[in-house]
Amino acid sequence: MVQTVAPPPAEIAAVFRGMAVDMRARLQDIRALILETAGGIADVGPIVETLKWNEPAYLPQRPRTGTTIRINRVKASDTDCAVYFHCQTTLVESFRGLYPDQFRFEGNRALIMDIRKPLPREALAHCVALAFTYHRKG
Repeated sequence: MVQTVAPPPAEIAAVFRGMAVDMRARLQDIRALILETAGGIADVGPIVETLKWNEPAYLPQRPRTGTTIRINRVKASDTDCAVYFHCQTTLVESFRGLYPDQFRFEGNRALIMDIRKPLPREALAHCVALAFTYHRKG
């Protein structure tokens, strides 16, 4: 992915600035992957970037398309970050079956990754695409 994404809105930039440098860099990389992936999905439409529970959150603006994705560091960890999905979906269960060795999982709500290890870009992009198209019929 070589696209350049726009800087985050001020309130999200402020959240990133409050993080340790390595964590901030990883979450900004995940943010770029999310936005680039969304841009490559037909009919998803623009992505809304906002804060939910003081965490950067991303969701399709178009209704009944997909579900929200949030990103943050894992509380009580300096090296783990998480990509959170709506816990009442079957997404994380599906990801567990598709990518059992690419991520650690937190129940039915999150993919957990160690920031010291390479980002599993292809797998994460696929998970993002599945979340942003979760409510599509067909």
